[in-house]
Parts: sequence; structure tokens; C-alpha cells
Amino acid sequence: MITKALLQVFLIATLGFSHAAELKVASLHPLISDLLRQVGGEKVEVVDLISANGDPHSFEPQAADLVAAEGAPLYFVSGMGLEGYLPKLKGILAEKARIVEVGATLPSLEGACDHEGHDHNHAHEVDPHWWHSVDLFRRAAGVVANELSAASPENKAVFESNAAEYRAKLDDLEKWLKRELIRIPKDKRKLATAHDAFQYFCEAYGLESYSVQGMNRERMPDAAKLAELIATLKKERVAAVFPEKESNPKMLQSLTKDTGIKLGNELVADGRGISSYEKMVRGNVSAIVEALSAK
Repeated sequence: MITKALLQVFLIATLGFSHAAELKVASLHPLISDLLRQVGGEKVEVVDLISANGDPHSFEPQAADLVAAEGAPLYFVSGMGLEGYLPKLKGILAEKARIVEVGATLPSLEGACDHEGHDHNHAHEVDPHWWHSVDLFRRAAGVVANELSAASPENKAVFESNAAEYRAKLDDLEKWLKRELIRIPKDKRKLATAHDAFQYFCEAYGLESYSVQGMNRERMPDAAKLAELIATLKKERVAAVFPEKESNPKMLQSLTKDTGIKLGNELVADGRGISSYEKMVRGNVSAIVEALSAK
């Protein structure tokens, strides 16, 4: 005879099992982690191999770091040459799992990222910061849905439904973004940043891109290049220059002090320290509009 207490235990166990994630995957980029959770929902357990404040540019995988993702058939990275450690990661994983480069099939812009440790086979070819185009991030939802569906075919309908729902949210986000940017006068639509990570944003939404440190945020320009940049910013009447959350703002503070150009609020370049893609986009756009629309 089944007692009431036993029945309750059985029901709890059954309900718990029904909500358990059926597919385990690993992520090596905070924005890709968010995308995986949006598309995978309750069917997917996402293991972040880089902490929320970790640097996806300079991560060096060790076998010990991958223990938490043991058994995951898929490892998701951003791609486009961002992760210079991929050969090492492939060596560690061997035949245990497959690495998915989410950005690999998306349209790219020229201008390689030359951070130390990046894939220099892509040097002077591809800018890897594709996620700053909401349209490309929307397309990436389809890439992720396809990969998850191939790994867990029984949940294909769930993944496709979640991806469609998330793409609709990104549609709304992009509409908001465009409405906000209209507030910036046409002659002020010039985005000057520390690190050249916002080309995709500028290309998609009609701004001109300038950067103080080029593609490499670890390397400061020499005095001659800095003088040339200051002259360009003055000539183009750039209203503000924006530091990045991950970078030391001291040089930009000095630059703005000497030129009279406004120092904008920090931008987030790669999703570190931010809980979601949408929060990053809204924060960046608000900071840009606030600085460039001011009279």
C-alpha cells in the first residue's frame, strides 16, 4: 500500500526528473552563455568555463578547468579568431567533445583583433566582435538552436520555439536601439573608443568608428600616433571618447583633459560582468546616446 508520504516523495522525484536538464554543454564566452540559456531553456545545463568576470580574450584552458564540463558533447566559443587557445583546447578534448564556433558562419568585417593569444592566422582579416550587431546575435540564436537540436533531437521543437521567442525579444531590442540613436545629431554620430571593438555596431547603425588603441587594448599608441589621433578627433569634431569597463581609463582621461573632448561613461565590449546580452546593449546605447546627444 502506497502511503501519502511515499506518494509525495514519488511525485517530487518525478517532477524533479521532468525538469532536469537533458543536455550538458560548455561555454567559453559570457554572451554565448546567455544565448545558450535563452535557447536551451530548462532542457540544457550550461557550464561556464570562464567566470562572469573572466577574460575570453586571454583564457588559457587547463585540463583541471574542464572538470565541471565533463561529459558535455559540445563546447561553444565565439569564433572568428577570438580564441587563440582553440588548438590547445582541441588537444585536451581530443574526441570527447566538439567545439562549436558560433560566429564562424556569420558575415564578418575586416580588421583582426591582435590581442595577445588570439588566433594570428586571422590577423588583418577578421574583426571578431560580431556580437555588437543585434542582427548577427539574432542569427546566432539559429546557429545555437541547430547545434542543440543535433545533439538532442527529441528537444528540437523546444529549442526552435525558444530561439524564435528570443529572436522576437532581440527584434524589440533593436527597434529600441534605433529609436534611441535617432536622438544623436547626424554630425555627432562618431564613436571614439579605447579599443576597436565596436566596428559591427557602427557599421550596423550608421556611426563612424575611431579607436585610441586600435584592436589591441593592452598596447598604448606611441606619442606620434597619439598626436595624430588627437588631431583627427579635433578635425572630425568628435564629441566624446568612451573608456571600456575592462580597460584602464587613465590615458583617455589624459586625452580628454588635453583636448576638451568629453569622457563618456564606460562601455562593455565583451559581456564581462554583465548578466545578459540585452543588459549590455541597453547600457552601451544609453551611455553613447547620453554623451553624443548632449548640447
